[in-house]
Amino acid sequence: MTLASQPLSRRERNKQEKLDRIIAAASELFAERGVEEVTTQQIADQADIGTGTLFLYAKTKGELLLMVQNTHYAEALERGRSAADGVDDVLDAVMAIMEPIVECNRTQISNGRTYLRELAFGDPEDPHHAKALTIAGQTEEALADVLRRDASLIDDAPTLAHIISAIGLLSMAANADPAVSNAAVAADIRTQVTALLAR
Repeated sequence: MTLASQPLSRRERNKQEKLDRIIAAASELFAERGVEEVTTQQIADQADIGTGTLFLYAKTKGELLLMVQNTHYAEALERGRSAADGVDDVLDAVMAIMEPIVECNRTQISNGRTYLRELAFGDPEDPHHAKALTIAGQTEEALADVLRRDASLIDDAPTLAHIISAIGLLSMAANADPAVSNAAVAADIRTQVTALLAR
C-alpha cells in the first residue's frame, strides 16, 4: 500500500470534517449576507465549533472568504477549460474561459470584490492566499494554451495571458454594481482582449 492510498487517521478525518463544516457554514452565510455582514462567531456557531478552533483554519474573514471562493473559482476555471476545448476561434475560446470566472465572481458581488482585493493585497504567507494565486496562475496557463492555437501568438502567449487575466480582474473589480450584468462585464473584457490581440 502506498502512502497516498493509506486511509486518513482519525485525527486527520476529524480535522477534514471540521474544515468541511467551516467551508459550508462560511459559504452559506457569505452567500446570504455578504462577507461584511457576517461575523466569525456566526460562522463558528453554524459550523458547530469554537471561535478558537475556527482561527486555527483561518485568521481573518478575508482568509475565510479566500478558502470558500477558491473552491468556487477552481470549479469555474474547470468549466471554462472544458468549454474552450470545443471552440476553434481563439477569441471565443478565451471568452469561454473567462465567462464562468466572471459569473463566479459576481454570484455575490461584494464577496467577489473582496476576493479580488484579498487576491491582490492579501498576506502571501497565508495558505489560502497562496491557493488563490495558484488558481490565478492556472487561469493564465489555460489562457496561454488557448492563445498558442494561433501560430502568430505562440511566443507571446504567456505574456498575453497575463495581460488578459489582469484585464478580467480589473473589469470585474470596476463593475461591482449589481445593475451591471455578467454579459456586460464579459463584453467589456471581450472588447479589450479584441484590441490586445489585434496588435
